[in-house]
Amino acid sequence: MSTEVEYKFLVPRARLADVEAALQAQGAERIEMRAHYYDTEDGRLAAARIGLRLRQENARWVQTVKGPGRGPIERLEHEVELRPEDGAAPLPRIERHEGSPAFALLRSALPDPAAALLSVQGTQMTRLRSLQAQGASRIELALDVGEVTARDAQGRARSAPVCELELELVEGRLEDLRDLALRWAQRHGLVLSTITKAERGLRLLKGQEAGEAVKAQPIACPDAGAAPDGTAIQRAVVANCLAQILPNASEVAQGNAGVAVVHQLRVGLRRLRTALRMLDALHPGHFRDEWQAPLTAVFRALGDRRDEELLRTRLQPQLEAAGAPALALAAADDDAAALAPHVADPAFQAVLITLIAFGSGATPQEAPAASAEPAALGAADARALLARRLSALHKKVRTGGRHFTALSPRAQHRVRKQLKRLRYLAEFAAPLFERKAARRYLRGLTPAQDTLGVYNDHQVALALYRQRAAEDPRALFAVGWLSATLPREAAECRKALGRIRKADRFWKS
Repeated sequence: MSTEVEYKFLVPRARLADVEAALQAQGAERIEMRAHYYDTEDGRLAAARIGLRLRQENARWVQTVKGPGRGPIERLEHEVELRPEDGAAPLPRIERHEGSPAFALLRSALPDPAAALLSVQGTQMTRLRSLQAQGASRIELALDVGEVTARDAQGRARSAPVCELELELVEGRLEDLRDLALRWAQRHGLVLSTITKAERGLRLLKGQEAGEAVKAQPIACPDAGAAPDGTAIQRAVVANCLAQILPNASEVAQGNAGVAVVHQLRVGLRRLRTALRMLDALHPGHFRDEWQAPLTAVFRALGDRRDEELLRTRLQPQLEAAGAPALALAAADDDAAALAPHVADPAFQAVLITLIAFGSGATPQEAPAASAEPAALGAADARALLARRLSALHKKVRTGGRHFTALSPRAQHRVRKQLKRLRYLAEFAAPLFERKAARRYLRGLTPAQDTLGVYNDHQVALALYRQRAAEDPRALFAVGWLSATLPREAAECRKALGRIRKADRFWKS
């Protein structure tokens, strides 16, 4: 096998017994597993996002290498069954993967054949494994319960629990894997996770409690000579948005709601919501209106957390340095813990599961009959549509900027949202046009977006301090300070937006 295609879910401990019972009712086999993960002393494999593992499954030994795939549920994989002599544990040898795509990946990370491989972490798991038919497909369900172990830089033994369910497509259709994943997730309250066992071990090695926030990456260029149609563009953009959303959502679901993680999850959700609105016409019917409500609910919950963080870590210290009295604000841990249930909400998880499959190439659920389904726009028409929408947004931002200081706060906020949509749509469309020109245009949007971001933060803070002032007069200092600051900042926003009028529009030939 050269790839694995699977959904991975966290299993809430309160639901573990039900999941075990459901698998046992399907005749699941129990496998005791212990594994060692290998890397060089300087971590070359981890840096290349490669995992090399030797695992004992009951009496069977398997060497496996895994690497990045083309989407959130696909990974490069190659495994070799070993026959150790005299019952001794085998040692890792990368030449066992020779002739596979994984071998080329290993060689690129380990150009020196003599590079020493060390056992850097281990796992001890009990697996319940069941093979299930779904539609025309066979899907393996594997429940792993156990722990990952490693020693940190100080030599201290550390461990992290694992309780996860994997659904892997053995053969058949991605649509069947999606449908089965939806059913199990909804029935048992499962939560998507992108955190692998190897990643958990790496965090233990580094002494990290949580992963880093994941930012948006540029959308991959089409293959040389390719001209993607409307469907291909939709899939590429959705997959790109999910590549930012899923790892950050995985952190929040486990209570790791750091400021940067929350911010990047909000950005990812905003980009996705923009894509669903602005790109639907590329192939009408692929996107569902009902997806917006669960995405918006989580986005708003994250926004409330961000607003509290804004006051606590940025504005209140600044105000106190200017002479403001201290205010009692909510502790960070209190609102961080409250975010996990929002991300675990079944409706939100269902949208993500569905969009993962779509971005990976699955036919949308409940697609219209073939005779009634609108056709995807061809490459030229798709490009023309995006150019028209970019022009319309550019014009709205330019007009809003001209009158910015005279607009109401609501209208000013609308201009800021239009600017964000313009930026995201420009990012989505960039691979279809001249990339250097697109990058120049996007760089030209950054100063205005930053300036409007500060202005919006202060407007939000003013509203929050006014609410607090009704019960705590100490908040009046902040109300006065922000009220005096906003007019000057509005003028700066108008000036920054004015520069966009002169920007060369990369979608114009």
